[in-house]
Amino acid sequence: MRNLLLATTSAALMAFGAATAQADGWTLSAEASKVAFGSIKKDTVGEAHHFSGLSGSVDENGEATIEIDVTTLETWIDIRNERMLEHVFKAVKFPNVVITTQIDMDDVKDLKPGESTTVTAEALLKFVDREIELDTDLFVLAVSDKKVLVTTDELIMVQTEELGIDSGVDKLMELASLPGITRVTPVALRLMFEKE
Repeated sequence: MRNLLLATTSAALMAFGAATAQADGWTLSAEASKVAFGSIKKDTVGEAHHFSGLSGSVDENGEATIEIDVTTLETWIDIRNERMLEHVFKAVKFPNVVITTQIDMDDVKDLKPGESTTVTAEALLKFVDREIELDTDLFVLAVSDKKVLVTTDELIMVQTEELGIDSGVDKLMELASLPGITRVTPVALRLMFEKE
């Protein structure tokens, strides 16, 4: 999750500067964006999950904020959605993961439509009751003068121990009678920002 935070925050940072230095602000397009992650159970069964409830913006000063509504979790099994929200994400008390960063617009401001770059950024991830500092590399593509696409440059590997959710994963194993669920998961991001 640490890397997830970083990646998402970095994405916001890159997106703002990538389209143009003259923009007043950028807004994340929820319909065109996704945060996905994988899990492996019983050592051999891989599954893909995602969050669809994303929002965010980058203002004219380069301050970026991304929010992930964890209640939009989709694992393709209703009971698993419920269990993960209750025991892992503690969604009743902590319904959002928040990522913030300050963008250095000089890194990406000169990108023209069709051009891309890779940017390293630092961010702060607020996950459940923890605040984690992150850094990661993101791929930024200027789709047009009014759209910027940000994706992970490589898979981000998230450790459940760092997020403080090992006990929640233990509970999932118990409820589903599973011999094991991996404690490291790959995360991928697709973030589309549009000029306001």
